[in-house]
Amino acid sequence: MADARLTPRKLAARIGVAPKTVERWLADAELVPHARNRVDACRALKVDEEMIWPKALQDRVKSGHDRELVHAYPYRSACPSTVWGELIEEAHDQIFLAGYTNYFVWLEQPAFAETLRRKLDTGCRVRFLLGDPDSEVTRQRELIEGVALSVSTRIRISLEHLEHLGAMDGLEVRFSSAEDAVNHVSLSVFRFDHQALVTPHLARLVGHDSPLLHLRRQGEGGMFDRFAEHAEELWSRAVPANT
Repeated sequence: MADARLTPRKLAARIGVAPKTVERWLADAELVPHARNRVDACRALKVDEEMIWPKALQDRVKSGHDRELVHAYPYRSACPSTVWGELIEEAHDQIFLAGYTNYFVWLEQPAFAETLRRKLDTGCRVRFLLGDPDSEVTRQRELIEGVALSVSTRIRISLEHLEHLGAMDGLEVRFSSAEDAVNHVSLSVFRFDHQALVTPHLARLVGHDSPLLHLRRQGEGGMFDRFAEHAEELWSRAVPANT
């Protein structure tokens, strides 16, 4: 303020706040103003924000395992289909779709079968972990959801698409085991190399109404690894599906 030749009253007038507000900023080093006021004050003083309020910068910078959270969506349907498309396109080693039905991917991704063929031709491993359409857990879930397009129907639509795709090297399809079906229907994990989209299914809600987390692996033992290990454990006990 001295360098800018501004008193607290003049700075307050410049950025449109009360003089007492600026005085509180000066009196309490731990106090962090609203973002708009910080921007206006830094512009008036011709300094960077971290010089005056380093705590605000620290709060914005993620550290530890929370760095793996790229984005959180309150609804899976709020995640743009372009995000899914980019993750699929950028995956080179593996695509692992461990949703209970995986039905929506075929609808939302243009020419998805052709994309998978191209991925498989380049050596990418593609796995589908589905729920068993004839299982008791599937039947119970249908009663809970109470929607016209039933869980078993959505699974069979995925199986039909996979059947049309045909047998290809690197393509694997399994049903989760009877003992793992409840865990599978409650949590969907979609992995694309070192990124993943994860949906915990809430109560009676169908997948698109449940929240979604976009994760990117940053190191061992983080959120990405925890969810990836969960999906791999389900896969290890799953049974081959006849497509």
